[in-house]
Amino acid sequence: MLFNILQTEIDSMAAAAMENVAAEAGDVMAAAQALPQQQTMSYSLIEMASKGGWLMLVLLALSIVALYIFGKKWWMIHKAQQVDKNFMRDIRDYIHEGKVKSALSLCEKYDSPVARLVEKGIERIGRPLTDIQTAVENTGNVEIARLEKGLPTLATIAGGAPMIGFLGTVLGMVQAFFNMANAGNNIDITLLSSGIYTAMITTVGGLIVGILGYFGYNYLTAQISNLMFKMETATIDFIDLLHEPADNEEEK
Repeated sequence: MLFNILQTEIDSMAAAAMENVAAEAGDVMAAAQALPQQQTMSYSLIEMASKGGWLMLVLLALSIVALYIFGKKWWMIHKAQQVDKNFMRDIRDYIHEGKVKSALSLCEKYDSPVARLVEKGIERIGRPLTDIQTAVENTGNVEIARLEKGLPTLATIAGGAPMIGFLGTVLGMVQAFFNMANAGNNIDITLLSSGIYTAMITTVGGLIVGILGYFGYNYLTAQISNLMFKMETATIDFIDLLHEPADNEEEK
């Protein structure tokens, strides 16, 4: 009889233990199933940007202006560099043969600063060389100013965008501390989430716009410098070309 009672208690204890193990296993499985779902939760770029507040609209506007300036200036510089390698040689042949109109027509064929410099010099043929050189240099200054127009705005965006991002960081932290102060002793991490999102996302957005603007500005500046070198070379070649007939006459 005693043995039966002990056997019954042991069986009940074993059954209870099995139920506890099964319950714990079920909780573990539920947690394991919920974990991938939490990991797969993500935000799109638009949703993340919306967390940054109204400053993200300012950064978006600045990025559009920067892309417009970069694209426009890149196309202008690309077109300005489209000059035939034999351009100056053909100009020299026309000038030596006295075909001034043909030389002017060749300059008008190319829509580039180099061609316009040479065209301005050809139009001044017959005047003193100092006047011709001055006219060519003035035209070069006008062409460079036209190419550099808009670059200060791009440089301002490159330097100002990160500062706007840092402003968003400060505003976000102020918002987070304001929410903490109003919460009193009932501080919850959800109260800080909006302020932290504003602080971090505006910083990232400002840095992205600033970095792209900085690299774009330096690239365009380097391309304009290369074009200035070509313009200076063309100016020197043209002035030397005007001296050649006089030198030949002295030798005769």
